[in-house]
Parts: sequence; C-alpha cells; structure tokens
Amino acid sequence: MAIAEYDVVIDRDAMSVYDFLLDARNLLSWRAGVRSVELESGAAGTKGAVYRQTVAGPGGRAVCGDFEITEARPGAEIQYRVLGGPELTRGGFYLSTEGGSTRVRFAVEREPRGLLSWLKSPFHRRMKAEVCQLEQLKSVLEEQKGL
Repeated sequence: MAIAEYDVVIDRDAMSVYDFLLDARNLLSWRAGVRSVELESGAAGTKGAVYRQTVAGPGGRAVCGDFEITEARPGAEIQYRVLGGPELTRGGFYLSTEGGSTRVRFAVEREPRGLLSWLKSPFHRRMKAEVCQLEQLKSVLEEQKGL
C-alpha cells in the first residue's frame, strides 16, 4: 500500500473551502489531468454521491476515474473512493481552522493490484505530485477571495 499526503494553509474560512471542494465540478480548476466531471447518481456533494470523471491517462488517452463520496462532514472532512481501475484508491480532504484561515490536508492511499504492485517508486512519485496540487487549490481560492 502506498500513501501520500500534503497540506497547505488557505486564506479562506473552512466552510468556503469545504463548499468549493464538495462541488466536484471545481476539480477542473485545480487538478491537472481532470478533463470532465459530472454527477452520475445520488445527491450532489453528499455521502453516496457517485461522479463520472474522465482524466488524462498514459499517452494522453482519456481514462475513467469515477469516484464515490464516502464521508462528508461540513467544514471538516470529505472522503472518497475510486470505483474502478488497476488500483484500490481512497482519499480525503481534512480541514481545520487556523485563525481566519483553513489548513487543508489531502491524503491518498492506493493499493496497486497485479503488475502495478511491483512499480513502487514511479507509483509513489505520481501520488506525491497528485497531493501537491493543493498548491493550485490554494491559488485558485485565494484569487477568488480577492474578487
């Protein structure tokens, strides 16, 4: 099993950050490689909601990255799990208030299956790059605050 996590402090209140993260359409604005996201089933932004997501895969091909929200605690936490693919993936966003700002931790846990289980180093680098995209989330949200 591989685990990667990263955190940033965003100059926005926790509910603003939470609401932005909970709207899966916002993934397009800060997650590299996400091509499309749409609600597949359930109520948007609630536990059990399933989203159809297309991401850039190897060679730029479109790859399915459908996911389900498994936990949604307002202002505090959003957890998800990816529904298909060559690895079991779970992750979450964990928020805590620091003055007028919000610390956001993004953690991803993957269990590769089959041949991928032998590719630990490139696999972990890709995961680390994924969670470090929180820097882009910070930029997007702090720019919105100034508008």
